[in-house]
Amino acid sequence: MPRALIFDVDGTLADTEEAHRQAFNGAFARHGYNWRWNSDDYRQLLKVAGGKERITHFIRTLNLEREREAQCLAEVGMLHQTKTALYTHHAAGEGLQLRSGVARLFREAIERGVQLALATTTSEANVQALIASTLGEEALQSVAVLVAGDMVPNKKPAPDVYLLALEKLKLEPRQCVAFEDSRNGLRAATAAGIPTVVTPCQWTEGEDFTEAWLTLPELGDPDRRLPDDVSTRLSQPWLTIDDLRQAVQNAG
Repeated sequence: MPRALIFDVDGTLADTEEAHRQAFNGAFARHGYNWRWNSDDYRQLLKVAGGKERITHFIRTLNLEREREAQCLAEVGMLHQTKTALYTHHAAGEGLQLRSGVARLFREAIERGVQLALATTTSEANVQALIASTLGEEALQSVAVLVAGDMVPNKKPAPDVYLLALEKLKLEPRQCVAFEDSRNGLRAATAAGIPTVVTPCQWTEGEDFTEAWLTLPELGDPDRRLPDDVSTRLSQPWLTIDDLRQAVQNAG
């Protein structure tokens, strides 16, 4: 049985990216910018990990005059701070829902003594808002380790967040299972040596998940069973802690 489950947050625990997109657009409008990221724009921008990095990348694609570009880049921190405030306000207002199976697997892990960790490129404030509004403060307290993007030198697809999570957990990669929804996240987890379950979200469908130990449309629940053709490796039509035993055995 795995000693710890390490979850990505955005797209993995909940399909949060639409809320993030709207928060970015709200921040731009509040600070007088006429930028607006539509869904297609945002799908491409998601390839850049990290909110501040995403804004910076976008500004540099605008071909602005040097002085104007420098002015915009100097305001990235302020824009991101406003964006975070808008997102956390939305999350705290119960505007987000967990993906199928997440709450159940969290409960199973706690009941079985398996540690829970979060390894994400998003900010700690965003994570806390999401967990508190969906699973509750008690679940937030049950998370043994939270590693956010600003805590490490390099964001995904670099393995830094996972390596720091392993260090804090005091565990080897083969003792854990990671959960991701994107190619960048999978690359980060596998670079750290952790077997990974991928559940793509609407923003990452169609990406290459060849290295994943298992790819599922979602984790599943007794009242939201996975289709027979995708649950053949599972003991039930939903992913359980016991199913993950094989992942750590293979990694060992």
